[in-house]
Amino acid sequence: MEYLTSEETAQKWNISARRVTTLCRAGRIDGAIQKSGVWLIPDYAKKPAGMKRGRKADRVVAVNSDLHI
Repeated sequence: MEYLTSEETAQKWNISARRVTTLCRAGRIDGAIQKSGVWLIPDYAKKPAGMKRGRKADRVVAVNSDLHI
């Protein structure tokens, strides 16, 4: 089995190396291991589904219909 660094994986998936590191820490990349501070990702690993940018996707906006301005 061959491993890629977070930088190599980031280029492969077209995302930032920082995002790959965050996904590794969260346990969202199967088989990722950390050796001497470097994340190693199996070359067969798939990009996690459901990646949304920012936190706006998690927010719910409440509208008060009784509010008159």
